[in-house]
Amino acid sequence: MQSAFTGPVYVVRDNIDTDQIIPAQYLNLVPTIPEEYEKLGAYAMCGLPESLYPSRYVKEGQLDSQYLIVVAGRNFGCGSSREHAPIALGSAGCKIVLAESFARIFFRNCVATGELYPCESADRLSEILKTGDLVTVDLNAATVKAQATGKVYPFKPLGDVRPVVDAGGLFNYARQSGMIPAKT
Repeated sequence: MQSAFTGPVYVVRDNIDTDQIIPAQYLNLVPTIPEEYEKLGAYAMCGLPESLYPSRYVKEGQLDSQYLIVVAGRNFGCGSSREHAPIALGSAGCKIVLAESFARIFFRNCVATGELYPCESADRLSEILKTGDLVTVDLNAATVKAQATGKVYPFKPLGDVRPVVDAGGLFNYARQSGMIPAKT
């Protein structure tokens, strides 16, 4: 499994809710249908107000984002319990969300779907980093390194959550570990 990710960040503020991550009108897309899974990514973060976020997470007409890593403030993923939110981000190419804190259900949905590594930062990275800054996130060391400054910031180790996300979600993990029979 990949343990380090380098890429530009997309920075958002506090209290980004699931309606901003994936608006309700796109919930008719079924993530288990490959074409619809791809379409979900095109709409990731499209509910953010353009007045606050003039750079869009996914550019118009694209299916994927250039941003592998989302940096957020407090309470990322609040609102409804829709699992489409981490799925949309994952479909768009996001690998990691670094936030000061997560809504409990969003965190669990990241793990259950295996779409994203939800990393809790000790620092207020949403005020330190800017959209487009290049960082390296090392899951093994539980650190984020800002490439421009060389500064390293710790985050809470993923612990027992990591192998579940590594496996691609709860059901894949349960199959791999023998908790449930493998697909036939």
